[in-house]
Amino acid sequence: MSNPKFSMSSTVVALENATIQNENKVIFKALNFKIYAGDFVFLIGKTGAGKSSLLKVLYGDLPLSQGEGNCVGYNLKNLKDKEIPLLRRKLGVVFQDFKLLPDRTIHDNLTFVLKATGWNQKQKINKRVQEVLALVNVDYDASKFPFELSGGEQQRVAIARALLNHPELIIADEPTGNLDPETSREIMQLFKELHKGGISIIMATHDYNMIVKFPGKIYQCTEGVIQEVVAKSEA
Repeated sequence: MSNPKFSMSSTVVALENATIQNENKVIFKALNFKIYAGDFVFLIGKTGAGKSSLLKVLYGDLPLSQGEGNCVGYNLKNLKDKEIPLLRRKLGVVFQDFKLLPDRTIHDNLTFVLKATGWNQKQKINKRVQEVLALVNVDYDASKFPFELSGGEQQRVAIARALLNHPELIIADEPTGNLDPETSREIMQLFKELHKGGISIIMATHDYNMIVKFPGKIYQCTEGVIQEVVAKSEA
């Protein structure tokens, strides 16, 4: 029987009395945390506060040690290895260091993901690649390799990759961490536009200027606790 507390009609993430561990170290204990459909959530906190560990649990890279958890309809406590690829098809994950395949062109980086997630018609694959590149305002030659692009361009491609399978939720771990301030603003503006288009977003960041300029719900990670905080927005 499904637990009514974890109905996915309004929540995309729900953790209840959750324990999160990383390499046998308890990061969070008795954690209660929810993300609702349409939320833009910032996770803030010092390095080592547990932001990345929490995100890894959500996309199946770390197990949920104790408690209850759901992410886009998948039970995190009883998540089977074979379910992890299915979970990740409903998510878009964006990393600080882009994680593009260096020996493949931009086009091939994106087609690789589509083929790995069950797409097999070349025409549809090419159309979807063009669609996501347009969504992130990439109009340069998709035959280029990642090393031929700037950091901002690589991150746009990484965001395009995250959008390929029409995710319900984008998980972004320090997505502007390797970018200069101007490029960071451009990337954050892109996330804001995607959010307006109906995608829920959870983002770990240490860039407080971005939080002020692009307000959302803010949660502070500190000493094994996550608490919502209120920040003043710029006019």
